[in-house]
Amino acid sequence: MTTTGSAEPAPRRRRGRPGYDQAAILRAAVELFNRKGYDATSVGDVAKELGLTKPAIYHHVTSKEDLLGQALDDALDELTTVVTEASRERTGETAYERLREVVRRSVEVLVAHQPTVTLLLRVRGNSEVELAALERRRRLDDRLAALVAEAVAEGALRDDVPPPLVSRLLFGMVNSLVEWYRPDGAYEPATVAGAITTIVFDGLAEHER
Repeated sequence: MTTTGSAEPAPRRRRGRPGYDQAAILRAAVELFNRKGYDATSVGDVAKELGLTKPAIYHHVTSKEDLLGQALDDALDELTTVVTEASRERTGETAYERLREVVRRSVEVLVAHQPTVTLLLRVRGNSEVELAALERRRRLDDRLAALVAEAVAEGALRDDVPPPLVSRLLFGMVNSLVEWYRPDGAYEPATVAGAITTIVFDGLAEHER
């Protein structure tokens, strides 16, 4: 029992097992969701992976679906910021330049958040959390398609490919990185981002036909 006025403060209550905070639990859950599948993974599996008890996991999260929601938000939040910034008109910057920038930065986001982006690309709308994530993805596609349309109107991009299709193809190329890119591999993120941006926009640039 702590005595009032004691010179020695009472020790703080530890949040779960030492060394495992909410971020560590989320990382373990995402790794298991990707390896075993979300439906096949239980909170007990996450606890076992970390050497914790289930109550220790529930000290940090309310449910397995809560873990899924946090993971999908991690994948979507920075990408949403990138697309939102690119969608704003800026003095002295064309839509074409902002579109190139959003592709480059999207690669950087994927590399930095590859496990959660991988999980995002596997969701199929089987729960409210998944449906909400898919709706966020749809809105990002719409905003990117609008930016493509602006670049077409400027005359910077060819006009014979529908902007919504261009948007899907752009994100499709970026998202394909989850299948093969490894942070410890041969290519730095900046190299990959530059290569994708160059390939995409050389193919989309307006030429005499």
